[in-house]
Amino acid sequence: MNMTLEVIPVPVSDTDRAIAFYKKVGFNVDMDQRMSDELRFVQLTPPGSGCSIHIGEGMSTLDPGTVKGLILVVDSAEAAKAELDKRGVETSDIEPQPWGKHVYFTDPDGNSWTLQESFARSMSRQSSK
Repeated sequence: MNMTLEVIPVPVSDTDRAIAFYKKVGFNVDMDQRMSDELRFVQLTPPGSGCSIHIGEGMSTLDPGTVKGLILVVDSAEAAKAELDKRGVETSDIEPQPWGKHVYFTDPDGNSWTLQESFARSMSRQSSK
């Protein structure tokens, strides 16, 4: 039996502000559907990802800003940081770890993200060429 992780809820306090932020990061808006005055579903996908996030109104029982440590894998931490900095997204310095390089950022509510350049994944790609 296959099981794929495809959508992760990210609780936000202001849906339109969150959409603007995630678009600035580079996410694509796949769906923005209002079902009622209390219910709005927005799905966004990072470029190249098979997994999306969903935000909205009436979609989650989690408090805004409580999702921590979501990881986006990138080919180059330096290039990803430079791109986000250019787009006006506040990022951390690059943090080297034995397994890769990390760059951190948060959305306007405090949900936290990591950009990870994975050394193991990079080596695997190089050896398969």
